[in-house]
Order: sequence, then structure tokens, then C-alpha cells
Amino acid sequence: MEEKRAEICRLMDFYAVILSARQRELLEMYYYEDLSLSEIAENLGITRQGVRDTLQHGAAALLTFEKTLGLIKKSTAINEAAGQIIELTDDERIKSLAGEIMTII
Repeated sequence: MEEKRAEICRLMDFYAVILSARQRELLEMYYYEDLSLSEIAENLGITRQGVRDTLQHGAAALLTFEKTLGLIKKSTAINEAAGQIIELTDDERIKSLAGEIMTII
């Protein structure tokens, strides 16, 4: 379960802004605030099943966004390349620039 939570949180870091407001709200409550389905349902005045459905659709949307856009995959590749540059060069300016790239992504 912790792996799934970490994956969804990582996907949220990249794609939360393109979810519906409702999906984003419920995913944040569930994954970041660690509220239960019942707590979310009570707070929002909806059914527990409604919360579950919205969470499932939101998580599926996040996975689709990554499959389509691949931003996390690209970010990981760029960070790995920047790390290799840092390891392979003795030039401090190049190391510094590669380090900056790693902090941006």
C-alpha cells in the first residue's frame, strides 16, 4: 500500500493541476492528509462509495497522464543524465550547471 501511496503522490506532484478540482481535492485528502473514505465522505457530505469512485477515477487519470505524457519518466532520465555528468567531469562550472538542472526537475 505504501508503494501505491508513494506512486500516487509522485503522480500528483506532476499532474494534479490537470485533474478535476473534485478529484484533486479528494486525492489530496486521502493521500496527503491520510483521511479515511468515511472521514472524507462525512466532511464533504457525500457517500463513501462516491469518495471511492472519485479516488479510483482520479488515480486512473493520473496513470493515463503519465502513460501519455511521460513527464516523470523524462524527469528521471534528465536527473540521471545530470548525475552522470557530475560524476564524469572535473569542471566545477559544468558540475554546478548539472546540479541546477537536478534541482529544477
